[in-house]
Amino acid sequence: MWLLRLLAAILVVAIGVGLVVYALSGNRYYLALSWRLFKVGIVFALLVFALMFVERLAIIPF
Repeated sequence: MWLLRLLAAILVVAIGVGLVVYALSGNRYYLALSWRLFKVGIVFALLVFALMFVERLAIIPF
C-alpha cells in the first residue's frame, strides 16, 4: 500500500510541475502532459479500487 501512496504523491507532484511549467513558459505541451497524467492516474485509481472491491467480495463466504 505504501507503494501506491508513493506513486500517487509522485503523480500529484508531476501534474503540479507540469502546470507550473506551462504557466511560466506558455508551452501547451506541458498542459497536455499534465492532463494525460491526470487521466492515467484516474484510470489507475479506478482499477485499484475495483480490485479492492473484488477482493472484498471474494472474502465473503456464500
